[in-house]
Amino acid sequence: MHELLAGRFAVWATAWLTGRTSTDEALDALADDRAHQVTGMPGSQGTVPLGWALTALRGLGERRVRLVLPVPGDVRGLPPAPGLAPLALEARQAAVGDRVALVPEAAGPEVVSWTAVDLAGVAPAPPPVEGSLRAVSGALDLAVGDAARTLARLDLARWHPEVPALLSGLAGARAPGLPPDTDPLALSVLARAQRLSRVLDLAMADTPGGAVTSGQAAARDDALRPLADAVREATVAAYNAVPRS
Repeated sequence: MHELLAGRFAVWATAWLTGRTSTDEALDALADDRAHQVTGMPGSQGTVPLGWALTALRGLGERRVRLVLPVPGDVRGLPPAPGLAPLALEARQAAVGDRVALVPEAAGPEVVSWTAVDLAGVAPAPPPVEGSLRAVSGALDLAVGDAARTLARLDLARWHPEVPALLSGLAGARAPGLPPDTDPLALSVLARAQRLSRVLDLAMADTPGGAVTSGQAAARDDALRPLADAVREATVAAYNAVPRS
């Protein structure tokens, strides 16, 4: 699963903007021992560090940042700012506020480059309809059940021995690295979505030495699409969950 830097930014920036965490805690969680550089922030010239960008968000009046996971044909949640959709689709993620959207790119093991897109004067996109955590949790469980026969038919455990371990601990998993006041259900939903995303990555890959025709690959992808959709929706809901005050 590709690293969801925008998800981590959304959850920690929102926690900081709403006074639920300190600056040091937010920056420590976001930096993850890497240098983060942000270009295009309104009011700045050139590249600025992540801490400057956070302060700028507050100065712009941001109160919440949401994770958006666009896919071809579905860019709900992305404002129609010039150049934002192609950038976010390439990265497969974006952190979107009311004033600024930020799109990450890992520029090697030690640096993350963020591109900020000014949303001033851009019509706000209606946020995607996010189901409650309980609803997306149930949908995720149903999608797993429906996908079980497909996963068995692919004989995934034979080619990827880690799959049974990924699936066996779904019920008790908790995602690390989120703010301490995060809803426990959000931690559970995100952990399950992360594990299932890894299973999907393995399932979508051609089996070693196997000859997979385009028709077979299309049938496989169609069969697993409901699970992929449920994982995407659950991931967005978990990262965007804000604790009740």
